[in-house]
Amino acid sequence: MRIQIRLLAAAGLGFALAACDPTLGLGLPSERVLEDGAANTLTQAKGFDIKGTYSTSAGELWAIDVQLVRPNTERATASTGDQKVEAIILGETAYFRGQKFLAARMGSDPLSQNLVKAAGSSWWKGSPSFIPPMKEFTDGAAFRATFLGSANTQRQDHQTVDGQPAVQLSGTRADVFIATTPPYHLLRVHLKKDVVVDAMAGADFHYKDFDRDFRISAPTDVIDFSNLSTLPPIYTVVSVDTSRCARPCVVSAVLRNLGGATGAIGPSTVTFSLAAAISGTVLGTCQATVAPDVGYNGTTTVSCSIDVTSQPENAAVVTATASNPGRG
Repeated sequence: MRIQIRLLAAAGLGFALAACDPTLGLGLPSERVLEDGAANTLTQAKGFDIKGTYSTSAGELWAIDVQLVRPNTERATASTGDQKVEAIILGETAYFRGQKFLAARMGSDPLSQNLVKAAGSSWWKGSPSFIPPMKEFTDGAAFRATFLGSANTQRQDHQTVDGQPAVQLSGTRADVFIATTPPYHLLRVHLKKDVVVDAMAGADFHYKDFDRDFRISAPTDVIDFSNLSTLPPIYTVVSVDTSRCARPCVVSAVLRNLGGATGAIGPSTVTFSLAAAISGTVLGTCQATVAPDVGYNGTTTVSCSIDVTSQPENAAVVTATASNPGRG
C-alpha cells in the first residue's frame, strides 16, 4: 500500500512539474533560454537583416528591408505605392535617394521644387531622424523590456518561420518567434492589432543574416543642400531684354545659376514666347541652349530670334522660361 501511495505521489509531482514547465521531457528550450538568446543575439550580433511591413499613423502601408551593422551603420529600403526611398546611415551622417520622399520634405515654392527636380534620383544628405529608430526591434535590452518576460502569456511549440523550427511566445503586444536551436535567434515579430511601437502599427518583421558583413559604405556623387554647388545647374531668369525685337525679333535673357556647373543629364534651355498683350495669343517662340555652364551663383546671357508670324493688335509681351533637366 505504501509503495502504491508513493507511486501515485510521484506521478502527481510529475504532472505538477509538467504543468509548470511545458518543455519537461520534450527536449525543448525553456522560455528563459529562448528569451535570453533572442535578446542577446540582437545585442551581440555584428549585424542582421529585418524585412517586413508596417503601417504609419496615416494608414500608409510600407514595406521595408533594413540591414543593420553594429554599432551605428544601416542601409534601408522602404516603399509604399509608387514611392520608394533608400537610406544609408553612417553614424550621425545619413544619405537618401528618392525624389518623392525628397519633395515631401522640401517647400512647395518654385525654387524648392526646382531643387527637387535637379536632384532627380541622386543621393542627397539628410538627417538620420528621417528614418524610424526601431530601437525596440533592434536593441536587445529594449526588445526584452517591450516583448519578453511578463509581456508573454502563451507559448506554442513546433512552429516554423522561413523554414526554421521555432517557438511562438505571445502576449498583448506581439507574437514573437524564436529559433529552437542555439543561439536561439529571433526569427519574427508580429505586432497585435492596434499596438503601436516606434510609431509603427501592424509591424510584421522577419529577421535573418545574423553576423553577416553587409559592406555598407557611403554613396558617391552626393548632393548636399547646404552646399548648392553640389547640385547640377539650376538656371533662373533674372531679366529679359526685348530692345532688339523687330523683324526678326531678337530677344535675350540674363540667367543666374543656383546650382553647380556639372552633373546634369543634358544642357539647360530657355524658351522665349512672344504673345499679344491683350488677347494672349502666342505670336512666336524660340529656344536657346545654355552653353557653357557657369558655376554657382554665376550669371550668363542667352538669346535667340523669334520669327513673328503676325503683327500684334497692340502691344506684345515676351516671357522667358528656363528648363533644367537635372540629374534625371
